Amino acid sequence: MGQCLELSAAVCRIGVYSCFRTLCCKGPPSPRTEYDVVCVGLTGSGKSSLLTQLCSESTDSIIPTTGFRIKAVPFQNAILNVKELGGADNIRKYWSRYYQGSQGVAFVLDSASSEDDLEMARNELHSALQHPQLCTLPFLILANHQDKPAARSLQEIKKYFELEPLARGHRWILQPCSVENMDAVKEGFNQFINLLEEIDHENTPGRL
Repeated sequence: MGQCLELSAAVCRIGVYSCFRTLCCKGPPSPRTEYDVVCVGLTGSGKSSLLTQLCSESTDSIIPTTGFRIKAVPFQNAILNVKELGGADNIRKYWSRYYQGSQGVAFVLDSASSEDDLEMARNELHSALQHPQLCTLPFLILANHQDKPAARSLQEIKKYFELEPLARGHRWILQPCSVENMDAVKEGFNQFINLLEEIDHENTPGRL
């Protein structure tokens, strides 16, 4: 029920925005393309906090996701229907059941985590990059918690996660971020949307 309410609330906000534009801006806004995105990462990586902030909602009562939740996240040129999957040990083994229909993948990692958790995150990312239902999709990799003293640099993460050799042939973005710097989060998602649009255009009949 809570999942439906979250989705409904997001859709309602979009509807109010559209009505405002219709009344005040001489006509309705151009329709925005919608993309279905699956968001994964270990518990504590910050998936829920980042998505909640992107929807301009309060982060006061955030709890770890059990199962999954869906948020319609509006951007200027697109709406991302983000299916966030819980990252606990007993949930990750079921991630692949929710991959079908995805057009892109957002992977959130805690760049300030322990070595053990970082190794676990690397294994999960490698598994996702090689999964038959995800291996041809664009990836947005958010290196979260960059505001913490123990945060690894992008170069350290790129090397540790072996992104250059592993993701060769993939379209992917590695974006540093934190809830204290939502501009960086939005920048990462906007680049991600550009990749989704490129693939959409390439797959449209009649386009070269």
